[in-house]
Amino acid sequence: MKATIIQNISNQYKVVDELDKIHICTARGRLKNTTQILNKREQRALRVASNFGKINTLTPVAGDKVEIENDTIIKIYERTNYIKRPKIANVTQVVFVVSLKNPEPDLLMLDKQLAFSENMGLKSIIVLNKCDLEDGSELKELYEKVGYKVLEMQANKNIGIDALKQYLIGNITVFSGNSGVGKSTIINSLFGKNITDEGVVSEKNKRGKNTTTAVTLYELEKDTYIADTPGFSTFDINEIDYKNLDKEFKEFIPYIGECKYVGCSHIYEDEKECNIKRAVTEGKISKLRYDNFVKIYKELEENYKKRYN
Repeated sequence: MKATIIQNISNQYKVVDELDKIHICTARGRLKNTTQILNKREQRALRVASNFGKINTLTPVAGDKVEIENDTIIKIYERTNYIKRPKIANVTQVVFVVSLKNPEPDLLMLDKQLAFSENMGLKSIIVLNKCDLEDGSELKELYEKVGYKVLEMQANKNIGIDALKQYLIGNITVFSGNSGVGKSTIINSLFGKNITDEGVVSEKNKRGKNTTTAVTLYELEKDTYIADTPGFSTFDINEIDYKNLDKEFKEFIPYIGECKYVGCSHIYEDEKECNIKRAVTEGKISKLRYDNFVKIYKELEENYKKRYN
C-alpha cells in the first residue's frame, strides 16, 4: 500500500496510508536509490561508490512517498526534492516567518533562506508576524517588489491565519524562521488546537528557545501537509555555487549577462560597468538586498576556498 511518512524518530516511521490509517513502520534493510535529485558532489560520490561495487541506498525521511507491507517500508518512490538539514523530502513550498519585533527581523538570514528556496525550485511565502508591535509596510513593499507573496499577521490573535491557509492547500509546506518568531503559534492556529509545543521567548535576551525536537508533517486537509522543521533556520547553504548566487536573487535575473565582462561577480570594485550595480544605483534593485547578496557571496566563496584549497 502507498503511504506518506509524516514523522521519523530513530528507526521508526509514522506513516499515513491512502485510507488515512496511521502505521508505525520500520524500514527494510536496503532501499535502492532510484531518485535523480543529486547534486554534482553526490553524483561524483555515487560514481566512486559504483566503482567499488557499493550499493547506493536511501534512508526514509518525513515527506517520502513509500510502499509499505506488514508495517515495513519496502520502497521509496522517486523524490521531487530532498532537504538534508533537517531531513525532509518532496516539499513544494516554504513559509518564511519573520517577527517584526521580539525578536527583531533577521533579513540576512531571510535572504539566505530565500536563495536556498530558489536554488531548490520551491515556492516562497513571507509572513510578517507581530505586525501589531511594529509597522511592516516597508518590508512588505520591499519583498513584494522582488516578486514574493508577503502576508501580515498577528498569530496570537488569529489575524491573518485564514489568508495564509488558502495558500497551503495541495502543498507540503515547510515553515521556517528563527525561534520565537511564531512558527508554532501559526501552526497551532491553523489547526485550532495545540499540536506543537509553543516556543517561549526569553525575557532576558528576547531570543526564542526552540522547543520543537522532530520533523513532523501535519495533515491540514487531504493531500495538504504542513511541517514543523527544527533547525531549518540554521541550515547550510554551501551547496549553492557562489558563482551562480546571482541567479538565486529573483530581481537580479533581468540584468544578468549584461555586464561588460563575462563572469562578473557584481561585488568587486574593479568590475566596471556592472549592470547589477547600475540597477542598485538607479533604485531598481534594493540596496539592502544587494548588500545581503554581497555578504552571502563572500561567505560562500570563503567556505569554498577552505574546502578545496
